[in-house]
Amino acid sequence: MNKLTVQQTAEKWSISVRRVQDYCRLGKIPGAERLGTNWLIPADAIRPVDGRSKAAKDEAQRDIPMPRKSPFLDMTDLYSEPGTANKCILSLSDNPEAQALFSAEIAYSRGEIDSVYRYVQYFFDKHSGFYAIIGSGMLLALCAMWTGDINMWRRARKHICEAPVKNSTDRDILALSLAATDSAIRASEDFPEWFKIGCFETLPADAHPAAMVYYLKYLIVYAQELATGELKLQNIRGLGLMRCIPYIAEPLITTAQNDGVLLAEIYLRLMCAIAYQQCGDTERATYHLDKAIKDCLEDDLFGPLAEHRRQLGKILDERLLLVDPYAAKRVKDLHKRLQTGWTVIHNAMLERTVSVALTLREREIARLAVFGLTDKQIANQLDMPESQVKNMLKSAKEKTGVDKRSDLAMYI
Repeated sequence: MNKLTVQQTAEKWSISVRRVQDYCRLGKIPGAERLGTNWLIPADAIRPVDGRSKAAKDEAQRDIPMPRKSPFLDMTDLYSEPGTANKCILSLSDNPEAQALFSAEIAYSRGEIDSVYRYVQYFFDKHSGFYAIIGSGMLLALCAMWTGDINMWRRARKHICEAPVKNSTDRDILALSLAATDSAIRASEDFPEWFKIGCFETLPADAHPAAMVYYLKYLIVYAQELATGELKLQNIRGLGLMRCIPYIAEPLITTAQNDGVLLAEIYLRLMCAIAYQQCGDTERATYHLDKAIKDCLEDDLFGPLAEHRRQLGKILDERLLLVDPYAAKRVKDLHKRLQTGWTVIHNAMLERTVSVALTLREREIARLAVFGLTDKQIANQLDMPESQVKNMLKSAKEKTGVDKRSDLAMYI
């Protein structure tokens, strides 16, 4: 973690050295550490609000309008070009709350979970506006997912619910944010009915890019539950809905490109690649995956790649290795941490039995098996010997203690 001296921090914030020292002594800078007679301060620390003057007190109690009407600032057109994340953070210097929220969201996308938690504490320790409360609550839930902290997860949802709703638009934003938070652990039943049919007209336009991302995520989870037999839908069986996902995803990706909402485009491409890959179209999956990887690496956004490694499997590792071996290792390490924490939250909150014992390849094969593919079809789709498929399925069943391949659905 990068640290600054008191002198460096004073210059960065344009205040006196003594003022910075006072902040440190009073515990107003999360993460500040004393080293002898000096202090070391996190480079991404946010300047505390000085409450000594009446003007400052008024500022601390005032809702500072966000530059966009959305708790998902990183998915708005504030961030439109690859490689500009740090520049975007600096551009928000006149709005400390927006800068802190956007910085936290970018830190999450970089896999810097400790930094995210410090930013979240900034919002918990001060009066914040509606979008900041929701955004920080969602970030806290993500921190809980990475650490496997169930109490933190519950605290995060409570924090979101306490956002000051003033009108029907606020209610819809809050409902979507809660459902989006739950969707991180694959709980999709709480999405509002208007959302399930893809109707976003009640949301502010600034929130539409994030809504597109969560809508596609909802459809993929729904399609997978249909494929595994967890859900039933008349006249649709197996991968029927999954095969339709790209027809929805492709125009959404084009819309995101045209609107200049980079992070939304990255997430849409990753999920589109998942749909193509699970339906056996490796060429199209690779096309979208390569574009997502290129944009992510411009700003060291390893988080989105780590999030989707579970479902993309070996193809993500292979494409990353071709471009940047360090990035491949970083994503793999982040995924391991995320997988452990996510499984704890997922199983506890949804009363499931997903297992961390399966390897990435075993999980990939098990998923296709429960989708109804034969060993031969799986072998052809993954370009591997049928005997290897059989051995890996046997290993997966032994690790989970099931006898039938269909029962693997409970563990993947």
